Amino acid sequence: MSRDSNTRRRTPPGIFLIKSVRGKDWTLKSYRYIILLLTFIAYASYHASRKPSSIVKSVFYPESLKNSKVNPWPVGNVFIKEEEFVSFDRNRVESQGWYPFNQSDGTSKLGEIDVAFLACYSSGMYVAGHLGDTLDLRLFLTTGMIGSGIFVGLFGMGYFWNIHVFWFYLSMQMVAGLFQATGWPSVVAVVGNWFGKRKRGLIMGIWNAHTSVGNISGSLLAAAVLDYGWGWSFIVPGALIASAGVLVYLFLPAYPEDIGFCGVSDSSPNLESLSQAEEDRAQKGPVVKVEKSSGIKEGSGSRTGIGLFEACFIPGVIPFALCLFFSKLVAYTFLYWLPFYLSQTEIGGEYMSVKSAGNLSTLFDVGGIAGGILAGYISDKLNARATTAATFMLAAIPSMLLYRTYGSISRTINISLMVVAGLFVNGPYALITTAVSADLGTHSSLRGDSRALATVTAIIDGTGSVGAALGPLITGFLSSKGWDVVFIMLMVGALIASLLLSHLVIAEFTERSHKSVPSSHGQQTDEGT
Repeated sequence: MSRDSNTRRRTPPGIFLIKSVRGKDWTLKSYRYIILLLTFIAYASYHASRKPSSIVKSVFYPESLKNSKVNPWPVGNVFIKEEEFVSFDRNRVESQGWYPFNQSDGTSKLGEIDVAFLACYSSGMYVAGHLGDTLDLRLFLTTGMIGSGIFVGLFGMGYFWNIHVFWFYLSMQMVAGLFQATGWPSVVAVVGNWFGKRKRGLIMGIWNAHTSVGNISGSLLAAAVLDYGWGWSFIVPGALIASAGVLVYLFLPAYPEDIGFCGVSDSSPNLESLSQAEEDRAQKGPVVKVEKSSGIKEGSGSRTGIGLFEACFIPGVIPFALCLFFSKLVAYTFLYWLPFYLSQTEIGGEYMSVKSAGNLSTLFDVGGIAGGILAGYISDKLNARATTAATFMLAAIPSMLLYRTYGSISRTINISLMVVAGLFVNGPYALITTAVSADLGTHSSLRGDSRALATVTAIIDGTGSVGAALGPLITGFLSSKGWDVVFIMLMVGALIASLLLSHLVIAEFTERSHKSVPSSHGQQTDEGT
């Protein structure tokens, strides 16, 4: 009786109401689809609320970084007449921008705004991961989303309040970064709680499209309302994430135990193998053991997690964390600076407007969606996460080189090369932050303690977010010296990211070669573990 009452107490109010109206519960399979949908919406809204700052950069600092003496790479000044670059966009030059970002150090200040957000985001990630393993994930995630919405909206209110003090915008970004740190460890932990390891790469690769969908929707929203004042570009995405936070509070069961199911484990059946008999039993009883328990008996707010230092010693955590440092440095430089780069670069003989640049930049994330799914599928097929991530990072180097070299020829070529670059840049980033983090968070060395999910995710993504903070900051300084230097930095970062996984790649090749020996004698290898 007390167990049933505890389950009712932990059940999200929206689900409790729907169950009361329907008179019966959903199946485990249905709940898993709900989990994927709600966490997808949640983290898409997180990313949507991060995009406005990249869209309004050219409004804050309208002066083109490309003067008449600096021409597209690799042509330089040799074959282009200087007067061709004098009047590229009179409307943008005549714009006064927004003080204090419209001064000569405007790009540096914009870089500082980005790094303030990401520094607080990355540092807060370590604390948020541990809290996510000890507190109620549903309430923790809701608090983070509503808090993020409030402070993103307050940044936009600077337009309506006519605030021109740098520290105001800096502080709003810093607090927003702390609230945003709650998101990724929480959603990965929730998905890890509900899904076993089999086909995790493909499932999470598809699910991880929320990052790109959030970037795309955030860019489109911010650009759509930009004509009404740049403040709306922050207020609308802020309202979106706060609304999604309410949705999470009402309908997200963070743990299977919260609604009467036993927890999943790596040995548990996946969705496809769940029998109809088990589905029928799931419909009948409030607590049905449809899967083997992983040793976790309680739901929200009643568990203990492992410490940060203990989680660091899980095999593979440190190499993947360092790899993600450079991978996110590259990915977030595109996230925060691509719209600005497009508006400041001549493409097909003309410069595009700020709004057009924001819309066009979304195609980088379209490539990112394909990259995340492809990387997850390949890593599942090969059972080689490190090899897949390293290969994608190496392929990102020539894709970025081609984009910078030939992207200015025409808009069609720019779009094609942008999509390819997005595929290879975001592919390993998506793989490491999802399937790899979930794998390591349920590593065999933990002896079934899945409460390391949020902690391990926080270590990996928190370290990656330090790189994400440095990339846009360095870009703010280097862009004044020319975009060639920025792209060189990005290509070097991608190379280092791939080299950091070399030890794990060798280990995966060695393991596969050892497995192939007994299989050649007719023995079966278990690739599902």
